[in-house]
Amino acid sequence: MPRGPANPADSRGRPPRGRAGQPSAAVTRAFAAALPIIRAFTNHPGRALKFLIENWYLVLTAVLSGGLLLWTSLRGKSGGVATAEAVRLINREKGVLIDVCEPEEFAAAHAGGARNVPLSQLTGTGAPVKQLPTNKALPVVLMCQTGARAQRAAGILQKQGYANAVAVAGGLAAWREASLPVEKSAA
Repeated sequence: MPRGPANPADSRGRPPRGRAGQPSAAVTRAFAAALPIIRAFTNHPGRALKFLIENWYLVLTAVLSGGLLLWTSLRGKSGGVATAEAVRLINREKGVLIDVCEPEEFAAAHAGGARNVPLSQLTGTGAPVKQLPTNKALPVVLMCQTGARAQRAAGILQKQGYANAVAVAGGLAAWREASLPVEKSAA
């Protein structure tokens, strides 16, 4: 009784179905849909070149989006540390919690035990900020309302020699969501 083609791929070039370790049905369908396009480009290189020239903006968009995806995945920890990791750094490694919000925002609400050092003071080239630890090996946990300014502050402090400067991902909003203590101070 015939069992099908001797080649593991069927007559249309698709991977075999139903074997353990083989692609899923969705992958097989995608491969089958892409196969005529691949064959058209490889059989007619002039068409491929014409397509690329006529649709350069699509090709550029695909290359840029793929490059950005690759860049963000290779960049590593882009969003800062989670609130649980921030608490661990503060409690176990004697980290210093710095809020980089403006004084008015800090007075309205800030994480319990945080020191206020506005981002504008960190970017200035004046004297060293007194609220920062003198031991640059200690973890410096930075926070703002959303985490964006804290990310900038972490970059600035790392350039100043604070190798363990990290931002809290999500900022004070994530801190509140984790039910961690939030304080208010007199304006």
